Amino acid sequence: MINGIWLGMILIGFVFAAVNGRMDAFTAAVFDGAKSGVTVSFGLISVLVFWMGIMRVAEDAGLLKKIAKVLGPVVSFLFPDVPKGHPAIGYILSNMSANLLGLGNAATPMGIKAMQELQTLNPDKETATPAMCTLLALNTASITLIPATLIAIRLNYGSSDPAAIVGTTLAATAVATLAAIAADRLCRRLALLRRPPGPPAARSGDSTRGNTPLPYSSLKG
Repeated sequence: MINGIWLGMILIGFVFAAVNGRMDAFTAAVFDGAKSGVTVSFGLISVLVFWMGIMRVAEDAGLLKKIAKVLGPVVSFLFPDVPKGHPAIGYILSNMSANLLGLGNAATPMGIKAMQELQTLNPDKETATPAMCTLLALNTASITLIPATLIAIRLNYGSSDPAAIVGTTLAATAVATLAAIAADRLCRRLALLRRPPGPPAARSGDSTRGNTPLPYSSLKG
């Protein structure tokens, strides 16, 4: 999907450049963009290595375990259908910790591992569970305390105050996170309201059916 969008944009630019006789400008823009991409990538390496090193030091010092204990009740509230002690919890905590520091590249692998672990709890492998949807929403709109990647990009482009975006980023991501949580709670509530009634054993959670996570697909209909 994303590859198709990028290919379409490139082809549209090529066609318009050919029609308007601006192929020289098109070619220059292509090479300038490639050069800028390499330059920005090298500029990000140092910042990402620094923060990932800080996270490793924090992990060895036991700081991440303390953060996990603080975030534990939050994770239990956001993911009530994930059993305590399940491996997915650890990956979710690592993902949230990396996102708090603005390390999207470091958070992505942890998010993928969390999704894989959540899939082991999924009775319908073709449909995402509420926990999966919650993780995706939080990972997309995660609250960020230190936008390390954006600071690195601004620094690489010569910003006089690259850290000036910390306050606005914190406010924007906080609002986005609250909106994501509210939407997730609403979808869960609507799914429960539309859940077809089952036998008493299923409603009381005494059977496997009663403990089955309810997919958001139940909102269809």
